[in-house]
Amino acid sequence: MSDTSRPVTKQSFEDSLDQSDNRVASFENAHAGIIDRIQRALHGNPTLVPVIVLLVSIAAFGIIAGGKFFSAFNLTLIMQQVSIIGILAAAQSLIVITAGIDLSVAAIMVLMAVIAGNLSVYLGVPSVFALIIAFAGGTLAGMMNGLFVTKVKLPPFITTLGTWSIFYALNLWLSGAQSIRSQDIDDKAPLLKFFGENIALGGARITYGSILMIAVFVVLWYMLNKTAWGRHVYAVGDDKEAAELAGIRTDRTLISVYMLAGFVCAIAAWASIGRVGSISPQAFYDGNLQSITAVVVGGISLFGGRGSIMGALFGALIVGVFNSGLRLAGVDVLWQVFAIGWLIIFAVAIDQWIRKVSA
Repeated sequence: MSDTSRPVTKQSFEDSLDQSDNRVASFENAHAGIIDRIQRALHGNPTLVPVIVLLVSIAAFGIIAGGKFFSAFNLTLIMQQVSIIGILAAAQSLIVITAGIDLSVAAIMVLMAVIAGNLSVYLGVPSVFALIIAFAGGTLAGMMNGLFVTKVKLPPFITTLGTWSIFYALNLWLSGAQSIRSQDIDDKAPLLKFFGENIALGGARITYGSILMIAVFVVLWYMLNKTAWGRHVYAVGDDKEAAELAGIRTDRTLISVYMLAGFVCAIAAWASIGRVGSISPQAFYDGNLQSITAVVVGGISLFGGRGSIMGALFGALIVGVFNSGLRLAGVDVLWQVFAIGWLIIFAVAIDQWIRKVSA
């Protein structure tokens, strides 16, 4: 039989309060421990965030938009739609990992497409040689950015903002502000549209451009994660001064990164001709912002030195899934842009939180 008549003393009352406080503290510590473990896991595997967001987005829009979203045609259409921005995002990722940003990637891409098109269609240069010249031009354009950043010591944002204007003006000058028609390309330089061709697999249509995008990411992932050059790139992005003290030639590394990014932009130029079918000097005007969006949503830190380039691929796919799902759900284009804006803010907030992981 319990003793319910025992008097409550001051000491027993304080003891009961202490026990209650301990239980609350224990619960809070357990809760904090779970959050801390999640934070540490995401810090060690930053690509987990875009993968989770992508899977949740696919499931959500599959429910909202119905069976049309999961059709083979729609899923492969998403791949086609993000292929060019995805390749540009791969180039952008290289720069962002070094704690920089490149506002000229789309302008380089369009300029190289204009150069290849003019050489092949109007000057009669064989398409293979025109493409080689375009690849060399993209690499030189990237080197120009890299030299300004390393030798003149200009901030990457200001440098590439300036070169964006330069490359865009060259686009208009070389093209006379005129597009090269699809029929002219078909007649004189069909190789330029190679990446617009597709493989039919049931209801799916996989373009060579989509395959190219995945191949670009796989090659760059290998270079960044399995070579000494890749380790140097991450080291420069994490702490340039510490990298110099460790014996890394930081300027040479940065120049090589910008040159590689320019080369990747030239690859995107070839793919863009196949995707669009024509060559316009004003195409992909917002490609710079879209590439940055894919990088940020993909979990690559804007502060440099952290993130996997594969995250940019997932970031591009997330944006494509959002646009496709909202369109199939009947949402106005205005609100699609609105949703992408919130997605960017959410991604940056998550990155900031992950960076604050306790030692």
